[in-house]
Amino acid sequence: VQLQASGGGLVQPGGSLRLSCAASGFTLDDYAIGWFRQAPGKEREFVAAIRRQDNNKFYKASVRGRFEISRVIARNTMYLQMNGLEPEDTAVYYCAVSRNAGVIASRIRDSDEYAYWGQGTLVTVSS
Repeated sequence: VQLQASGGGLVQPGGSLRLSCAASGFTLDDYAIGWFRQAPGKEREFVAAIRRQDNNKFYKASVRGRFEISRVIARNTMYLQMNGLEPEDTAVYYCAVSRNAGVIASRIRDSDEYAYWGQGTLVTVSS
C-alpha cells in the first residue's frame, strides 16, 4: 500500500497548482480520501475530503471555493486543484486514505480516520 504525492512547488499569490497522489496496492474508490496540510510551526490540519458512501466533498472553510478535490478511478489517483493561492496556504500537503470504507460525515475531517498517508509535497506561496 503506497501513496505517492507530487505537484508542489513555488507559486506567486493568486496562482494555481494541482497536487496529485497516485495510489498502489489498493483501490481509491473503496475508501474516503483526503488532503491535509502542515504549515511550519503548526499542527497538521484538514483541507479537503471525499466521502465514499455518497461522494460528498468536504472542505476547510478558508479553502472552499478556491480548492477542488477529485479522483480519477481509472488512474487510481486523487487530486487537489488549488486556485487563488494565498501565502497562508504555504505548507506541506499530505494525501490520505481512510482506515475504513465508511467514514461518518462528522469525522471526515479527523486525521485519526485515515490510515494511509503520502510522503508530503511542499507548497510555497510567495512573491
